[in-house]
Amino acid sequence: MEFRPCIDIHNGKVKQIVGGSLKDQGDRALENFVSEQDAAFYARLYQSAGIRGGHIILLNGADSPHYEATRQQAFKALAAYPGGLQVGGGIHGGNAREYLDAGAAQVIVTSYVFHDGRVDCDRLEEMAKAVGRERLVLDLSCRKIEGQYRIVTDRWQKATREVLTASLLDRLAGYCCEFLVHGVDVEGKSGGIDQGLAALLGEWGRLPVTYAGGVHSYEDLRLLKKLGHDILHVTVGSALDLFGGDMEWERVLEICKEKG
Repeated sequence: MEFRPCIDIHNGKVKQIVGGSLKDQGDRALENFVSEQDAAFYARLYQSAGIRGGHIILLNGADSPHYEATRQQAFKALAAYPGGLQVGGGIHGGNAREYLDAGAAQVIVTSYVFHDGRVDCDRLEEMAKAVGRERLVLDLSCRKIEGQYRIVTDRWQKATREVLTASLLDRLAGYCCEFLVHGVDVEGKSGGIDQGLAALLGEWGRLPVTYAGGVHSYEDLRLLKKLGHDILHVTVGSALDLFGGDMEWERVLEICKEKG
């Protein structure tokens, strides 16, 4: 298991929010933490620790008056740690190359490759050709609806008809190098991981997968290592001391490296 840090940017600030609370209207969200540091500070911190594969997420829509400030924060982080971070949030075929040229190791795509609630294969192939499979990460963040993990798009506000299953992962694996999956029902609540989702992802294991959502204790980390067969990677947000929580990030790194 690898620790994959995050830099979530909303309204031009590095924040930790309750994932399901995000609303484009009025650019509102329930905030767990608003940092006094900029995104470049966290990028340099992760670089100094030798951590790669963390993700920058832009949480404002392109039509938001705060979008440009959020985007500039992302560019500052990429410049501070070139080749070390992934970036997602509003990525599409027309702007993906700009982020890669600015220093992103990979781009993370969700909404653009869905249309009418389904995977749009034409757009998926377009993205894979535009940036290369090895530089494309697919975000399959989901929430449990009627007993199924339904993928959600548009900053987790719209549920698609696609259900996260091993067969869907198999189908999409040929287009990307990794998956990022937020358990949106538990994201930002520091109330424990989504064990069913972690087990599903851990059983699959064909490509690297980063799980995010609900980690709030070292016991949660060890449970995730068990359910994920120590192959899932993990993001810790609100519970981390870097973002006002109680979990020491150096200790998180140690536990992720522990051998079972």
